Amino acid sequence: MTAFATQTALEMPLAVAQLRIARDVHQAEAALGEALVRQAQLLRMMVGARRETGVAPFLGQDALLRLLKSQQDLPDAGGELARVHGRLSTISVETCSGNDACPASALLEGAGIIAAVPSTAAKAA
Repeated sequence: MTAFATQTALEMPLAVAQLRIARDVHQAEAALGEALVRQAQLLRMMVGARRETGVAPFLGQDALLRLLKSQQDLPDAGGELARVHGRLSTISVETCSGNDACPASALLEGAGIIAAVPSTAAKAA
């Protein structure tokens, strides 16, 4: 078998790569949403357990603050993932003449039409 034949056999068709990436992007977006919901449930449970067990009112306050910080970071991560999705959608159109369901703002941003929204960290600076 020649080196060319080996390389050709290992190549993935663009359409297959596009489908796999689209699937994984959608799964990542869903996972971020699920993480936000689960963190909200955890916060509710932590505050409720502290109240219902009668422990000191500020016991575990540091853990609550860290959880809240983590919750604040998830929407920023979601925004970055939307930008990734937008860029990948642009690449998909350029290479495969296809597109999946992507937020319109992400598509515009991926095409360089609108500027990125500053993250929470940038706002705090």
